Amino acid sequence: MMASSDTVIGNARIVLAEDVIEQGWIAVADGRIAEVGEGRPPDRSQDAGGDLIMPGLIELHTDHLEAHYIPRPKVFWDPTAAVVSYDGQLATSGITTVLDSLRVWREEGAGEVDGRAGVLAEAIAAAREANLLRADHFLHLRCEIPMPSVVEEAKELVGRPDVRLMSLMDHTPGQRQFRDEGKLRDYYRGKGGGRTDAELDVLFEKRFAYQKAYAADNLRAIAALAQQYGVPLASHDDTTEENVADAVRHRVSVAEFPTTMEAARGLHQVGIAILMGAPNVVRGGSHSGNIAAVDLAREGLLNILSSDYIPSSLLMGALQLPQRVPAIDLASAVRTVTKAPAEAVGLSDRGEIAIGKRADLIRVHMARDLPVVRCVWREGQRVA
Repeated sequence: MMASSDTVIGNARIVLAEDVIEQGWIAVADGRIAEVGEGRPPDRSQDAGGDLIMPGLIELHTDHLEAHYIPRPKVFWDPTAAVVSYDGQLATSGITTVLDSLRVWREEGAGEVDGRAGVLAEAIAAAREANLLRADHFLHLRCEIPMPSVVEEAKELVGRPDVRLMSLMDHTPGQRQFRDEGKLRDYYRGKGGGRTDAELDVLFEKRFAYQKAYAADNLRAIAALAQQYGVPLASHDDTTEENVADAVRHRVSVAEFPTTMEAARGLHQVGIAILMGAPNVVRGGSHSGNIAAVDLAREGLLNILSSDYIPSSLLMGALQLPQRVPAIDLASAVRTVTKAPAEAVGLSDRGEIAIGKRADLIRVHMARDLPVVRCVWREGQRVA
């Protein structure tokens, strides 16, 4: 006999961690999954109309908050209002847990680089305290290791209880993501107002000097901070065998956006989870001209997807994986945006539909191969 429940959802395709129930039901009690069954649901259930019921999506790396906070060059929106707007977009994209990626560095003469990490961290906390958020928010500190002040800025934030991930980044021209320096020039030209080649020459020379002067010491210091506070560490844009060796040396557990097959294979061999961008899957390739996420998936080298700069891409990318890589079934694809990212940052209470787990759920309707999020529940409460 079914236990007393707050919510019962029936007539659904239920995506479990390892399988899919083609017609089943799920019961929620006290914010947790109470029961999961096949066939006809108990009386008084909500009819899902045959839609997918999936765990809420878990996002480890999204830069999208900055688009709400700085919607135009040099235009700074009210930070708490920006957080609430951004949170609403995440929730309606099916994301119920998010690590907000904050840029923890400043660079003189490059105003768009200063993501105001401290301001946004406080705004997220204020919105959470006021019960304004639909998703569960944590912090991901993105640390640009060549920058002179990055260690001190990271120290100001790393002790916060909501910090769940730190990443080691180095966007010095001519390496990693931007081995083709021309791609980086195109990126800056495309930003508001653009920059001349002469201005970029000055900026790039300064970055070369920063890397030579600060990167090695800052890398060691940021890795030590992560270990001191027990925060998982991510590498970023690994390209070479040397990058992989550095990731191993610094106890990295997640590799974000490796740019070559060589690096991805090396990371996989040492047990480091590989995260790629969902926009890369949806677009069919990298916007920077690097390795395609689908190529890694075909080699069994893809563990986690991230929406990066487009929240809706997370669900789209996951559901497109089985179409693009026949060896990946629906349950495996959904794990890349639910259970795998949860495990990577120690969130063991969520990420799958299983008895006792948090009832973070989404109902997804497929409309001409386009996934549409119809309902979102966080801990059993409807939030979208």
